[in-house]
Amino acid sequence: MTAGRGTEPGSPLNVPLVPASNFIIGTGRGYSRGEGTPTWEALEALVGGLEAGRSVAFASGMAAAAAIFDQLPADAVVVLPTDCYQGVAGVAAAGAAKGRWTVTRLDIADTAAWVDACRAADLLWLESPTNPLLTVADLGAVCTAPRKAGAIVAVDNTFATPLNQQPLAFGATVSLQSATKFIGGHSDLLAGVVSTTDDALFDALVLSRTLNGATPGTLEAYLATRGARTLAVRLRQAQASAGVLAERLQAHDLVSLVRYPGLASHPTHEVAKRVLNGFGSMISFDLRADAGGGAGDDGGAAFADRVCRSVGLIRHATSLGSVESTMERRAAVHGQEHLPPSLLRLSVGIEDVEDLWDDLDRAILSAAG
Repeated sequence: MTAGRGTEPGSPLNVPLVPASNFIIGTGRGYSRGEGTPTWEALEALVGGLEAGRSVAFASGMAAAAAIFDQLPADAVVVLPTDCYQGVAGVAAAGAAKGRWTVTRLDIADTAAWVDACRAADLLWLESPTNPLLTVADLGAVCTAPRKAGAIVAVDNTFATPLNQQPLAFGATVSLQSATKFIGGHSDLLAGVVSTTDDALFDALVLSRTLNGATPGTLEAYLATRGARTLAVRLRQAQASAGVLAERLQAHDLVSLVRYPGLASHPTHEVAKRVLNGFGSMISFDLRADAGGGAGDDGGAAFADRVCRSVGLIRHATSLGSVESTMERRAAVHGQEHLPPSLLRLSVGIEDVEDLWDDLDRAILSAAG
């Protein structure tokens, strides 16, 4: 990855931190909020190259998402997946409550419904694979369907990463990365990046960032750039381990359902084979509600909570895409109450796969009593 590096003889190989708010007038920059810094631009150049577009960096993934919603006209029609990141669903609901737009929710696997929605929607928000059910959208069909003039087809590409999925190549208007996750990869920053090939939309996103002050921190941009340079090797290791763990979980006596796009049993496995270059490192699975003591009246929630408290190498924490494996019960998260109570979302890191399996299997058996 040469993007975002110094190019002049004698310049630093890696663009350094430039913690500047203002610059000497006449240099082409005046104030960083509107004109950026070399540190931000290194991240934007790197991710833009990966996404095959031009990128705008933001203070967080949610700031990036909000900037996309900021482009909508009054009385817009917004279409979201039924299984959608709760932060984005929250932005959509808040805007609908204020009369800014109306919201329709569709199953991401219902390709015909999404194609039909293209005729009237101002924003089609495709999250693929979805969080946490890992349903894969048929981007080829949806992104090329005839759509309303000026409509935005946005793809949250966080789970797939630019290495496993290229939304802009499929015809999406924008591709979003929560750089907090796989891009940064070390659980130590908040950042978001939006990429597009539409020059007018690129300028509008920069304007939204400027007016709303959603600028990335200097240290965060630097760390995200550094993290992105190891994305390929981290993802290769993590998704290889995820495939092994998914198969073993599927055979586990105390697991009732495993969701992983690489499994033949996954509902959108055939779509995933066409759309994705790799099946990723995210797994979600349901524990047997009748296991772990009791009659399962809570749907297995208590059992799942005990599993989360019992893991050691795997960390009981939210977020994902980092070098360490993390796991949480997603129905316990606000706005995710529609999910199965015993569903655990596992983000597989780069630890040894046998160590991960020993930890996970031991935790499940121990929690079952």
